[in-house]
Amino acid sequence: MDYKQSGVDIDAGNEVVRRIRSLARGTFTSGVLSEIGSFGGLFRLEDGAVDDPVLVASADGVGTKLRVAFMSGIHTTIGVDLVNHCVNDILVQGAQPLFFLDYLATGRLDPDVAVQIVEGLATACRANGCALLGGETAEMPGFYADGEYDVAGFIVGVVARKNLIDGKSIAPGDVLVGIPSSGLHTNGYSLARRIAFETAGLAADSVVPELGQSIGAALLTPHRSYLSVVRPLIGTGLVKGMAHITGGGITDNLPRILPDGTHARVDRSAWEPPAIFKWLQRTGGVPERDMLRTFNMGVGLIVVCAPDREVELIDGLNSAGERGAVRIGEIRAGGEGVVYAGDVDG
Repeated sequence: MDYKQSGVDIDAGNEVVRRIRSLARGTFTSGVLSEIGSFGGLFRLEDGAVDDPVLVASADGVGTKLRVAFMSGIHTTIGVDLVNHCVNDILVQGAQPLFFLDYLATGRLDPDVAVQIVEGLATACRANGCALLGGETAEMPGFYADGEYDVAGFIVGVVARKNLIDGKSIAPGDVLVGIPSSGLHTNGYSLARRIAFETAGLAADSVVPELGQSIGAALLTPHRSYLSVVRPLIGTGLVKGMAHITGGGITDNLPRILPDGTHARVDRSAWEPPAIFKWLQRTGGVPERDMLRTFNMGVGLIVVCAPDREVELIDGLNSAGERGAVRIGEIRAGGEGVVYAGDVDG
């Protein structure tokens, strides 16, 4: 009996490293001092590049969106999801990403699938100016079924301390500006999969006329990065706080940046949710309140600004290429959490 007969193919692992080395190298920035395959990734923050630098780090996964990838046989978008989610998580504090690490675990390593995943990682890292500094691929027979895997991402970014965004200056009267999502992003998939594949009985390649594409393609739409449209606003004083709308929707994510003694009033009529959310709600018979606490409902990032700078903020987003930003509410004194206007109030 040898290691390969036990389910671990060292040669397959080495093949993956060989094939992904060039993908990772294509993301390297001037700060990278190491090569793929080292025990640790080396990164040098250039002297004077950032005044009084603060490092910001985060880690996350893709959740059960992976199941849709397994069903569809499409693995190139998962890496994009992972990087962009992590980029947004540190962006809300004003940080520019420096480098990214990934972890891929599977029962039986398929080099072709692994390379597709890393292709997505590399694509998103290049788009965000972030180095894919290293990672880990673990073959764990008995832990995952054939054809299944899990991924996690780890990101480190930097922001000048004077430009750190922490929400502490948020006050009653401030305005909430919503920036559109590209779809479900990476949350709500346990409910979405149940509706699509159990309640509606669809296959991943089933075309939904209302969506103009297969349900699998709609659900695999990559998580959007907001770095390019928000970065020009960092350091301008326009942004008091930002919330990345992930698991828990607006209901649970927006309160994370609100000072004690304030609450957010959100006007649900201020934007139109994309078709995928309407289809899921109707097909699954999901109450509006549950939709708002499960999905982003078409708003992937919320920016808080002073009321007298709302126009300037939206103009800044427009100049950066964002055309969908819209006022969706305001901060009010007293209470806590989020109150929705209209029939979902409370």
